Amino acid sequence: MKLLIETIFLFSITAVLLNCNSTKTVSNSNFSQKIDSLIQTENPRKFNGVVLISKNKKTVYQKADGISDIDKNIKVKLSDHFSSMSIAKQITATLIMLEVEKGTIDLNAPIKKYLKSLNYDWAEKVTVHHLLNNSSGIDSWEFKEKLLFEPGTQFKYSNIGYATLGEIIENVTGKSYETLVTELFVKQGMKNSFYPNQTDQKKLVNSFFISKENDQKLNLVKEFPYTSNFFPGSHLLVTAEDLAIWNNNLHNGKILKNESYQKMIDYSITNIHTLFSESEIGYGYGLRINDKAKNCEIGHTGFSPPAGFTAVNLYYPKEKLSVIVLENQATDNFDIAYYFESEIRKIMLESELLK
Repeated sequence: MKLLIETIFLFSITAVLLNCNSTKTVSNSNFSQKIDSLIQTENPRKFNGVVLISKNKKTVYQKADGISDIDKNIKVKLSDHFSSMSIAKQITATLIMLEVEKGTIDLNAPIKKYLKSLNYDWAEKVTVHHLLNNSSGIDSWEFKEKLLFEPGTQFKYSNIGYATLGEIIENVTGKSYETLVTELFVKQGMKNSFYPNQTDQKKLVNSFFISKENDQKLNLVKEFPYTSNFFPGSHLLVTAEDLAIWNNNLHNGKILKNESYQKMIDYSITNIHTLFSESEIGYGYGLRINDKAKNCEIGHTGFSPPAGFTAVNLYYPKEKLSVIVLENQATDNFDIAYYFESEIRKIMLESELLK
């Protein structure tokens, strides 16, 4: 029976990967040199952070460059703890799906079922599914009588949607979000990733804000701007190495059953993100799904100038390749905000690792 189950799972995963278009790209054995050269550039801005590329669970490239303490001239290290930014959304979505597997959460149930104190008419229309794929129409941190649109009909990126998911998980399990995240990280062998409680928040690398007016000056973020209600959608402490572990486990059946994983990467709503494509791509549960590209790409970005972090986490399922870029700086000039993340992605798409 165990062999049969494993065979069915592997067949299902294979079917998913075959649905992702894959075209042979131009061989380029110098991707590491190209990335090395790229992160030394100072125009249009400097790089400050870490890059890690992993294939088949083996690191094929890693580099740290930049500063973490200007006064003491301390350099960024590969082992530094960065804010996950919105990469946290896929982690929260996974916690939800684990409860779905237990039967304690119904994706199609109205959120009123789990948040009985939410006294708005739309609480009977917005479902857990709508929160997960950012199609709820909830507008702001202060709940309002009216939604922006009918749930499920449009995409509207919503950090409050993920904050609400955090509340739902706590109500259903009787555990704090912190406890659930900590247990998940431990189980996955992510020894250097943490919920940012008062103690662990001190492990966060120093971060910097860069203003559009002076893109050469690093302004130290002296006080992290997010409170705990942001954390399910916008802030967990991670290392690049641990994110590679997360990718391998999430996308290869180590955390969720195949049915649950399929629901995370299937999509009914689309949206444009300039890093991925000029046309709309799918949005699943805390994951952007670029399955019409030459190489199927699943990932997410993260960005906050006030917090001083920029991030991207990409996974190419057919090649089992992770491309992770974490910067401890962010600029309010959105034209160049993802410059290095975008250029590294382009280098990898032309490399021999994606064939």
